[in-house]
Amino acid sequence: MTAPPPHSADSLAQNGAGEGARGPVQADEIPSGQAGGALDRIGGLIKTMRPHQWVKNVFVLAPVFFAKDLFDLQLIGRAAFAFLVFCLLAGAVYTINDVVDAPADRIHPVKRHRPIASGRVPIGLARGFAVGLFVVAMGAALLGPPLFALVAFAYFVLNIAYSFRLKKIAYLDVACIALGFVLRVIAGGIGTQVKVSTYLVACTALLALFLGFGKRRHELASAEHGVVGKQRSALEAYSPRALTVALAVTGTASVATYIAYTLDPATVAMFQSEWLWLTTPFVLFGVVRFLQLVATRPKAESPTQEMLRDVPFVMNLVLWVAVVFWIVYQLRPGAA
Repeated sequence: MTAPPPHSADSLAQNGAGEGARGPVQADEIPSGQAGGALDRIGGLIKTMRPHQWVKNVFVLAPVFFAKDLFDLQLIGRAAFAFLVFCLLAGAVYTINDVVDAPADRIHPVKRHRPIASGRVPIGLARGFAVGLFVVAMGAALLGPPLFALVAFAYFVLNIAYSFRLKKIAYLDVACIALGFVLRVIAGGIGTQVKVSTYLVACTALLALFLGFGKRRHELASAEHGVVGKQRSALEAYSPRALTVALAVTGTASVATYIAYTLDPATVAMFQSEWLWLTTPFVLFGVVRFLQLVATRPKAESPTQEMLRDVPFVMNLVLWVAVVFWIVYQLRPGAA
């Protein structure tokens, strides 16, 4: 068998588990007996798009929510359109990422079951599907403001660069993730023609950095507990202590920036309420709970996925949304 492609060499070398049983796997190799019928492949393609991850695209809706325009049907339509475009782009990115990571995923105890890694979806079909998603998404984006299409394209390019190169560079990989969230917020503002506040951008960036560092710390913990080797090459440049410090800094900064936003005179004047700061305990609980998930569940595939399955975290999130909604909209549609 020939040597694996360059982009997977580090991953394969860093995890001996699996190589002894199978040997290195080429990107285009499909495990025998795994490919199914047409319906099975369609189901695999849908799974590869990771619809459960599209919840991240709700950041596109944030400008409308915090601008008190949630009951403007025209703006909601624009926001939903922007959300759909980013879901399609995200699907294309996830598909491309799984194609690139297929060799490494096949030696991962959990990720080896992904449709492309398992052979359920052939490599060639996945590539064509990703191209189709991108064409449809960008075609739709061009129907909106030109700047919206530009930001959407920048989001896609950033994620492709991340998949092929940037995710291998420690700290820059997490910065790329954070920038992706910021681009979602900016695109949401442009697509709906709603001004995006500096506080919203800052909170988004800090929270995304916090979640990104938490994911890296979780990956190190998984390696430490023998769940999986250091599959991601960038992990070699991380240390538990450095990530703990990064989590403390970004978590604290996220909460502090949120408090500053709630107490800012412009915020108080806009919402005609001085009580938004009362929602801070929900934010603090969310930060602490995420840290607990990172520390206590090393066998989970991802702490960001785990938090969406965690009942206390989800209940806290729902309560935060409800209280913010009550304060911002005063329970009256169209309230000033």
